[in-house]
Amino acid sequence: MKLDSLEIFTIAPPPPGWGGRYWLIVRVATACGITGLGEVYAAGVGHHAMQAVIADVFGRHMQGENPENIELMSRRAQSSGFTQRPDPTTFGAFSGLEMACWDILGKARDRPVWALLGGRMNDRLRAYTYLYPEPHHDTVAFWTAPDMAAEAASVAAEDGYTAVKFDPAGPYTIRGGHMPALSDIATSAAFCARIREAVGTRADLLFGTHGQFAPAGAIRLAKAIEPSDPLWFEEPIPPDNLPGLAEVAARTSIPIATGERLTTKGEFALALRYGARILQPALGRAGGIWEGKKIATLAEAAGAQIAPHLYAGPVEWAANVHLGISCANLLMVEAIETPFHEALVTGRPKVENGFVAAPEGPGLGITLNDEVAQAHAYAGDRLHLEMQEAPCDWQNGNSFAGGSAD
Repeated sequence: MKLDSLEIFTIAPPPPGWGGRYWLIVRVATACGITGLGEVYAAGVGHHAMQAVIADVFGRHMQGENPENIELMSRRAQSSGFTQRPDPTTFGAFSGLEMACWDILGKARDRPVWALLGGRMNDRLRAYTYLYPEPHHDTVAFWTAPDMAAEAASVAAEDGYTAVKFDPAGPYTIRGGHMPALSDIATSAAFCARIREAVGTRADLLFGTHGQFAPAGAIRLAKAIEPSDPLWFEEPIPPDNLPGLAEVAARTSIPIATGERLTTKGEFALALRYGARILQPALGRAGGIWEGKKIATLAEAAGAQIAPHLYAGPVEWAANVHLGISCANLLMVEAIETPFHEALVTGRPKVENGFVAAPEGPGLGITLNDEVAQAHAYAGDRLHLEMQEAPCDWQNGNSFAGGSAD
């Protein structure tokens, strides 16, 4: 087999856009006609520029190569431009293309991808969901309303979810490393207390922050939410401040989770060294499925667990599930369940009563619906996710709308 051709789809989910403003999905074909799907999560440049990067990485490092040679192609991409260090744009492009190789290999052998990664360690995976507004909720007020969040959490628990994630702690801002407003600390503590009251011991609380605090500010916030016993404190400080991560980890009883913005096993190894105990690789940025398996192995050796991150489309979701089926130290996987995810691909792994079963189809087990993809092609010029430029508002309060693309 030889990798031969590439298609790139930039797909915009309908409003409110859970999963981001658009998804970059690739379809790679071999010369013998086998196709594979992948998804690129890294999107720090506009989608036209990112499509050019994806095409360049494919043509330069992968086209004409046997899809089995994933390690070789990975080393080529990591070394491109005389770098040999993590680069989220280049390696993000490779990540999606790498997923497609695994899809091809599974189809060629008529086996699920998890069977090629060490086999079935888990029959099913624990899933968690972000808290989103219920149909009757005010979609603006929801993000800073503890009672609405508690109601959404109760609905999720009734649906079988045993963990829910929320992030009421303030702005998603380019001015990372700030001190939280006292009002944001109070809101965060109220969220945790009300959600804990609503779900009791039925569900764990997963507290997100998107890396916006200075270490001292993160410690203050952690102290305020500790009484509700969250399972994790996610990305409390900017991702490049590893000594600060160690400072936070040493001053809170809440396990530190991080990894959405990290790339390659090298960055995850450092996160482990500095106190992270739950690693959250986004497979469409971190290096793909094989790099994800290496990250999971590093975590296992350190007594840590993995919880693959998802704020993307159904292809990265499928890759996360296959990786998780093969890993002994899988804690849970993030799920996004919308009608559009269901319409865009057939064969998508589904969450049932809070868990997702091991897929049985060959490869990733999914097929792209080209008509749906083409009908929802993204035509704008904004980024998949964007951060606000305004600083924290210490007088009027802050709100982050859960990644909504609106």
